[in-house]
Amino acid sequence: MEKLGLSADEVLSTTRAVRKRLDFDRPVPESVLRECLELAVQAPTGSNMQTWRFVIVTDPEKIASIAHYYQLGFNAYRDSARYAGKQFESAKSARAAQQARVTSSAEYLAENMHRAPVLLLPCLVGRSNNPDEMVGQAGSIIPATWSFMLAARERGLGTCWTTLHLGYEREVADIVGIPYDEVRQFALSPVAYTKGTDFKPATRVDLDKVLHWNTWQ
Repeated sequence: MEKLGLSADEVLSTTRAVRKRLDFDRPVPESVLRECLELAVQAPTGSNMQTWRFVIVTDPEKIASIAHYYQLGFNAYRDSARYAGKQFESAKSARAAQQARVTSSAEYLAENMHRAPVLLLPCLVGRSNNPDEMVGQAGSIIPATWSFMLAARERGLGTCWTTLHLGYEREVADIVGIPYDEVRQFALSPVAYTKGTDFKPATRVDLDKVLHWNTWQ
């Protein structure tokens, strides 16, 4: 499969949460998804347990049903005090402008998730409510899913880590046959080719504002 030929640093610095630039009309070959997943399972996994599972959804009816629950989750989030779009409403700054763009793209994705040619549900076997165990589980599935996203970027695909469907995790589990009591979903990502591949590094806060050496000061 043709790749973009990006360096490791370029892949790491330009893998964005893609929403408005997803090409919903272009199919994604199964072979490309398998390539990305073969790399994903090379990621570190806690105690080498390899308990991650990946559910790929390409059935349009199931995608539409999952998207419905994602929209419900997004609506609840948008009405909450923690909604990102409310954090910089009164500010007039570059950060506020950036946040407005992110908010707009998030709303676009919620309205169009049903159009995605592929949905990815990263999961882990085991459903513990113990916070320490959950953190350990996350340490396996998050690196693997990020590796999938990096591999997807190199192949011209866009992804976006979302979790708003998890308020309806059981309903989504029923749609695709995930045994809810035994397997936990951790995220939902659309997967599609991108409209153009010229993604740039994002604007971030200055490193020295978030970096601490030896002590918190």
